[in-house]
Amino acid sequence: MRFGWLGLTIGLTMAELMTAAANPQSEISNGQIAMKVYLPDARDGYYRGTRFDWSGVVYSLRAQGHEYYGPWFDKTDPGVHDFIYDGPHIVAGPCSAITGPVDEFQQMGWDEAKPGGHFVKIGVGVLRKPEDGKYDNYRVYDIIDGGKRTFHHTADSVEFTQELKDAESGYGYSYKKTLRLVPGKAQMVLEHRLTNTGTRAIHSNVFNHNFLVLDGQGPGPDVTISVPFTIHSNHPPNGELAAIRGEEIVYLKKLKGHDTVATPLEGFGGSAKDNEIRVENSRLRAGMKIVADRPLLKESLWSIRSVLAMEPFVAIDVEPGQTFTWTSTYDYYALPGSGR
Repeated sequence: MRFGWLGLTIGLTMAELMTAAANPQSEISNGQIAMKVYLPDARDGYYRGTRFDWSGVVYSLRAQGHEYYGPWFDKTDPGVHDFIYDGPHIVAGPCSAITGPVDEFQQMGWDEAKPGGHFVKIGVGVLRKPEDGKYDNYRVYDIIDGGKRTFHHTADSVEFTQELKDAESGYGYSYKKTLRLVPGKAQMVLEHRLTNTGTRAIHSNVFNHNFLVLDGQGPGPDVTISVPFTIHSNHPPNGELAAIRGEEIVYLKKLKGHDTVATPLEGFGGSAKDNEIRVENSRLRAGMKIVADRPLLKESLWSIRSVLAMEPFVAIDVEPGQTFTWTSTYDYYALPGSGR
């Protein structure tokens, strides 16, 4: 099975382009932001991998005259394990071929499940543990139960709910994810609400991959990343490509070929005030700020020539019958001197 998407023609037949256009989707706007979102669908959905949450896959967000999201790859191939370089192209596997600010939850119940038994990924469903191997988030697992999904749409918001109960593993939950555009502002609020309806406590974590593809321009010397704390890293980035300078990460050259800038960020404290990210491009005169209401569990940067991804992690601990919420607010803004 091939995976398609809107707007890309490289490697796609006309039939595949028609399939991409048929992926269930929704559009919302508040006058400041126009956003397009793919909807979960086990048969026709844009994303059917088993790594990321199927809810709220943003494939376009236009604000302040800029496009912030979109595919960071040129092609997809079900035989690719994560992604590869194929000549001038970046080819993504089915678990990695996704766009925008997407969530990945840590798998639950893997260690105690026997081969053929059940484990769970929130936002995906109940999955079957194979006969061999360690857990691999790039592997496509059999989905035993995707739960009950519902969707609600208004002019400026989309709300996704997944309800799931698995007797074998003991896990159950009601998970609601809402993408809401704030009236009169170039601002998106990403709200999560997780209620534990099972018999086991949920001990997990979640991170947002934040695949930023600003106007299709990859990272380079025009890009600065900043956080509210002095950054330390036990694996600093390649010193020829990027540098850590106090509270900032700066790119020293334009990423090309197989260049990768990746590093864990340390130095944050135990309060939510450190869960803030700014990414600014001085040439495009555009920026993005992400502020969250939960403390960081960990944080990392991953970037290649086509995409920049700041990845904040949040811990999740929910006893049966309890509810856990977390919210991230995204501001998209013009830098001074842009004329916007």
